[in-house]
Amino acid sequence: MANSMIERAAAATPSVTARRIRGLSDRAIAWIFVAPTIFLLLAVNIFPLIWTIRLSFTNFRANRPNAEVEWVGLRNYQRILTDADIWATMQATAHFLLWTIFFQVLIGFALAWLINRKFRGNDLWTTIIVLPMMLSPAVVGNFWTFLYQPQIGLFNYTVAFLTGADPTSFSMIGDVALAPWSIVIVDTWMWTPFVMLICLAGLRSIPDSIYEAAECDRASNWRQFWTITIPMTLPFLMLAVLFRGIENFKMFDLVVQLTGGGPGSTTELTSINLKREAFEKWRTGYASAYAIILFVTVFGLASIYVKALNKVKER
Repeated sequence: MANSMIERAAAATPSVTARRIRGLSDRAIAWIFVAPTIFLLLAVNIFPLIWTIRLSFTNFRANRPNAEVEWVGLRNYQRILTDADIWATMQATAHFLLWTIFFQVLIGFALAWLINRKFRGNDLWTTIIVLPMMLSPAVVGNFWTFLYQPQIGLFNYTVAFLTGADPTSFSMIGDVALAPWSIVIVDTWMWTPFVMLICLAGLRSIPDSIYEAAECDRASNWRQFWTITIPMTLPFLMLAVLFRGIENFKMFDLVVQLTGGGPGSTTELTSINLKREAFEKWRTGYASAYAIILFVTVFGLASIYVKALNKVKER
């Protein structure tokens, strides 16, 4: 039946079109099929970026579409770069970014190293460890908000059991000093399995023959770890840092569910601050400039990091 359909389609094709199609190379045919998708992606990504750049030089407000739009030049960029509140959100974002990456890489690599030893129940424990990563950030945020409750939360009672402190004497999401660490703990709990899987792939890519040769040279386990395991898994570790760094720089939903940026503005990350400027204060032009600055920052740092990653892979 399929052959008869193909034959009918071929018979219905005009001879001129058929000759043109026969003259196309495989690359040209591939571009014909891929071009619509590429065009759609460019329309979805490039046009909003160009429009945002244009708006960043104006005082446009989305809640006043009929108001006269004034061209302000670089004024929005100057105001952002000299705003103390913006730098405070940058500092909060840097704190969140650095500590989450540190703990996720450290714990993730340790878990991957343990699982790679292939003990009994290995597959079961791997599945259990990966479970947090499968949950929605909204679910995780609500779940941990309940755990952090001073009166009934399991987290406070666990800390009280280990330290002897009164479980109602502190609030993880209500205390200015503890709130930043509360989101670090939750993000580490949720995304450490992702780093673990990347590290596990790196560990299992190391040939056993290298370790066998090291044992023949009487290298200790500690020396094998530092001269074989770490250097050969370093590209995977750097890749995990890249992925988690980009994702955590734009972290939004989890923090909104946990603290909403509070108490005060202690946990107000750049993504939350950008949302408030754009959709609460309706300073669309200002928010567009803010978004462009964040985009350039992430793109620039990622480009430098990728170059370093490529140099490590070439060694």
